[in-house]
Amino acid sequence: MSELLDILNAGKADDVLGELYGSASAMLQKQRQRYIGLIEEYTHAFRGKRDIELFSAPGRTEVGGNHTDHNAGRVLAAAVDLDIVAAVARNDEDVIRVQSGEYPAATVRIDELAVVESEQFTPSALVRGVCARMKQLGYNIGSFDACTTSNVPEGSGLSSSAAFEVLVATILNYLYNDNSIDTVTVAQISQYAENEYFGKPCGLMDQTTCAVGGLVTIDFEDFENPVVKKVDLNFAASGFSVVIVNTGGSHADLHGDYIALEHEMKAVARALGGDVLRRFSRQKVLSNIPYLRTQVSDRAILRALHFYGDDRRVVDQVEALERNDFEGFLDLVVESGYSSWMWCQNCYSCSNVEEQGISVALAVSERILKGKGAWRVHGGGFAGTIQAFVPNDLLGQYVGQMRAIFGEDSCHELMIRPVGATRVEMRGLDDSQSQSSWSTAKSKAPGSM
Repeated sequence: MSELLDILNAGKADDVLGELYGSASAMLQKQRQRYIGLIEEYTHAFRGKRDIELFSAPGRTEVGGNHTDHNAGRVLAAAVDLDIVAAVARNDEDVIRVQSGEYPAATVRIDELAVVESEQFTPSALVRGVCARMKQLGYNIGSFDACTTSNVPEGSGLSSSAAFEVLVATILNYLYNDNSIDTVTVAQISQYAENEYFGKPCGLMDQTTCAVGGLVTIDFEDFENPVVKKVDLNFAASGFSVVIVNTGGSHADLHGDYIALEHEMKAVARALGGDVLRRFSRQKVLSNIPYLRTQVSDRAILRALHFYGDDRRVVDQVEALERNDFEGFLDLVVESGYSSWMWCQNCYSCSNVEEQGISVALAVSERILKGKGAWRVHGGGFAGTIQAFVPNDLLGQYVGQMRAIFGEDSCHELMIRPVGATRVEMRGLDDSQSQSSWSTAKSKAPGSM
């Protein structure tokens, strides 16, 4: 611990931190203090002079493919510079303890891994679920003590739960499996924990993006073997900023809306004799609308049509970025946003039509950014956040307007982070070797490709 504190206080880990959070001096100072505070918190929470390891798992932003992953579709997403960081040390007590200032503490015995119904929607459920799935797959599990700190806002659509479960899986991967579990398997283990133990249905996009890092496109046609491809993009050179606007609504009471959305899309597939929409063409759905209207709701049909549009848009977005057509990419982002609003219908909850913060944010964003940037619902929807690509010369105006409506803490300017969930290696760094030491750690990390 003292070695790590000395490295951080001397600024010798700035290259490591810069890779994760950007090289701005104010940001580096903020992250140094954050890590120092975390290590000191660990010393208070868990007595003893044990060696500790540091781990980080990023949040993610969905860029394209809104609610396409659970029907075997394609997505475009990016890891971001908001993350959960953990200070961790093994113990020999067969108990995993996770202390956090942001979430309820988790205490899980690793020899008691059956589902505990009363734990649903808690960190303990995610820890237990990750351990259970790793053991089922034949990987090693073991006990540890951890303190975490997070700046991924809960309920913001930046996937705080996915970051947490991927963090736990990454810790177990390094401590007890010699970092032998590949990134996709880490993501699948984490998704299992969220589906079966935490109690939230979700696709695999969030966990894969958190595990892999960078800007990635993922094809889920084969759920067991999703195809992950990193997309090269020098976003800093685009002249735009990614802004996530938290409209104040929480995802906490919206599980029924999420379940209904996935269920309705799959109901269309089942009516056609399949399991997911990817097994059929859009034309198949269009030509069968008279029959489908006798089997499913009109909303289900509209949501199915949204799936086909957004699934194709992901391919077009990637092609636009690869040919450096950023304006074309932005047009596709706007198209995706309108499709989510009109056809997917996940910009507000039908159970609470009086609250439409997302719709208000989209309307104001259109007023400011039309013809200049892009805006869309972000993540699961129904409440929470929108995403905007804002020209840097309009950033002050845009953020000021959003903060005036939704509060001073409503806007998050994001950096696309190239590194996924990883151990943050800083032991033994000096001024001449800090960069190469980080590169070695990164090449071994689950977030590497």
